[in-house]
Amino acid sequence: MTVQEDFAKQAQDMFAAAKDAKIPENLQHFAEESVTKSREVFHKMNSAAKDNAKVLEDVVLASTAGNKAVSEKMFQYTVANTEALFDAAQAMAKAKTLPEAAQIQAKFLQQQMTVAGTQTKELFELSTKVAKQTFEMMNQAATKSFDQIKKAS
Repeated sequence: MTVQEDFAKQAQDMFAAAKDAKIPENLQHFAEESVTKSREVFHKMNSAAKDNAKVLEDVVLASTAGNKAVSEKMFQYTVANTEALFDAAQAMAKAKTLPEAAQIQAKFLQQQMTVAGTQTKELFELSTKVAKQTFEMMNQAATKSFDQIKKAS
């Protein structure tokens, strides 16, 4: 007899012996109850996972929007500063004397130092606001997630 034939014979004998075997009622009840409870926990965890995925998506979208606002502000500043540079260069090109050109340049540099300070302050405030909002959303999301997991288990 080959190994396969031997295995097939053993399987047939096992199924023939088990054909008349009865599962005790208490074991059957326990198994049914376990499956029902496991299904309930699964559905609660699945629901929590879906909610958490939505919250994570919202956090990412808010963070992306905040980063976009910072990027747009930086771009606005770059354009404004470049325009100011061209205006100063054009004024210097029209200067009749070297002292006049030097005065225009000094005035431009002084103005740009003030502008740079203001722009830096505004960017810092905007970045801080974006970071704070993002971390608050993440904290709320984590708290909600842990609460849902507690309730599900």
